[in-house]
Amino acid sequence: MTATATDREIVVHRPWPVPAAPWAVAMNWHDLLFLHWPVRPETLRPLVPSALAIDTFDSWAWIGVIPFRMTGVRHRLLPAIRPFSAFPEINVRTYVTSPGRSGVWFLSLDATSWLSVRVARSWYGLPYHDARIRLEREGHSIHYRSERRARNGRAAPMARFDATYTPTGDPFRAERGTLEHWLVERYCLYSADRRGRVFIGDVDHAPWPLQPAEAEVRVNTMTAPLGIGLPRMAPVCHFARRLDAVAWSVRPVDAADPSARAAAGW
Repeated sequence: MTATATDREIVVHRPWPVPAAPWAVAMNWHDLLFLHWPVRPETLRPLVPSALAIDTFDSWAWIGVIPFRMTGVRHRLLPAIRPFSAFPEINVRTYVTSPGRSGVWFLSLDATSWLSVRVARSWYGLPYHDARIRLEREGHSIHYRSERRARNGRAAPMARFDATYTPTGDPFRAERGTLEHWLVERYCLYSADRRGRVFIGDVDHAPWPLQPAEAEVRVNTMTAPLGIGLPRMAPVCHFARRLDAVAWSVRPVDAADPSARAAAGW
């Protein structure tokens, strides 16, 4: 499988066609843990631009904490160059809609690559932070520890994550209409600049090869800097071993294809 999905998969699993313009960035995602909790939409409303609606499933918004590692990160015209092309990352996200498209809104992203953090901030307008992250594989399990770094290089203790997670079943593709499908099958991201202008960027990949998973979460304060307390309940938990993706440059939301169908309707 190449970085983009086959023509048949695009027709079957994508809610809208890929952009006609060439993609800008390629990347490979590995050893992902999807942890999701339901929250009231009004909890997230102050953290999302008013131009975007909070997406909901059965009237609940969802917040995700997703640790993983990246490899093969490169611009379309350049080769992947270590150490900038391979690094661990953890993001906190929710789901939003604009007319015609449903996608991901990143509340924070932490990574170890100094250069990638700054490029993503300036190019995509994403809220990236520097972090110390250690990821180790032991058999089928992943040991993951992240600690955000403050601007002076010291630790920022309010944003920490420490967990061990393991897939517990065979890979599957989530069916449309299920919560699993709604959570992961997203083909665009949104961001905003300092003036409040909202942007959209397309993403393309094959359907997620999800696996049921279990996680021992020892520390998780990733939502504390946002002022969000996670529900005292077990999260919805999934694992994915690998997925290859490409992303396009962002553009203003009002420049999105008006013929695109909302994810809720496909």
